[in-house]
Amino acid sequence: MKETAQTVGRMCPVDPDCNPEEGRVRWDPTKSLWYSAHVLLGIVGMASGFSWPAFFVCGLLTVVTLCAGHTVGLHRLLIHRSFQAPRWLEHLLVYLGTLVGMGGPFSMLYLHDIRDWSQRHPRCHRFYIHQASFWKDWIYNLHCRFELTHPPVFEIEPSVRENRFYQFLEKTWMGQQIVLAVPLYLLGGLPWVLLGISGRIALSLTGHWLIGYFAHNRGARRWILEGHSIQGYNLPGLGLLTMGEGWHNNHHAFPESARLGHRGQSDPGWWLIRFLEWMGLAHNVQSPEILPPRPERKRIQIGTADSPTA
Repeated sequence: MKETAQTVGRMCPVDPDCNPEEGRVRWDPTKSLWYSAHVLLGIVGMASGFSWPAFFVCGLLTVVTLCAGHTVGLHRLLIHRSFQAPRWLEHLLVYLGTLVGMGGPFSMLYLHDIRDWSQRHPRCHRFYIHQASFWKDWIYNLHCRFELTHPPVFEIEPSVRENRFYQFLEKTWMGQQIVLAVPLYLLGGLPWVLLGISGRIALSLTGHWLIGYFAHNRGARRWILEGHSIQGYNLPGLGLLTMGEGWHNNHHAFPESARLGHRGQSDPGWWLIRFLEWMGLAHNVQSPEILPPRPERKRIQIGTADSPTA
């Protein structure tokens, strides 16, 4: 298939009618009940068994799973292959990402790529570009799924699809919380479980949606992608809190880069990758300076140089 601006490797539009506009939003009971249950249990944990140690455990696990797991393991490594790592380390990072509670590795590949593929078209349904009203977008993203009338075929590369560890995680991603809940219970009792599991999942999923919503609606931009239905925005001041994911305009411009924060922009995910590289555990690390040009990427600030570090 000829490479185009709409190309996303795992999405194959074999049907000539394939498009990201036609379809319907449907309630997803598994997704909705999973999220709602953890929100409720997290509130119960805060109200009935709050302690500062439990709160600290919740915060620490949130940072570790979101930074090492979600942004580095799932997003920058498994999805974009922006660097390479030993198999054991890749498995560990993806496992930590699975503990965030959004889905197994195959589900996360699909959720990311169908959204990415849709956004690279001139028009797509507002479900994929966070253009519904605030509360409707919350319902869309945390309680619903979108069923395309003419979807592309989703094909995971064999090296990932046939990986038995990833197959296991995809089948058991919800149950993996029990693996973490047991030591939390032994160390701190029920309050540690309620905040370290449910409070963390509710916080992570809500925060992930919030960053996605704001990063597609407001903020700063250095780049524009011509022909795309939506543009990403950088969220100044939120680099640390979002593990670097708040630099979303940068990411839209350079999706294969392991570095999301450019010059002077805080990016904890990038710092971790650089540390792994220093340790000899990360290789072939991609950054904006060495990536090939994209014809649709245009700089919108004054100047003519397509400089990723500006």
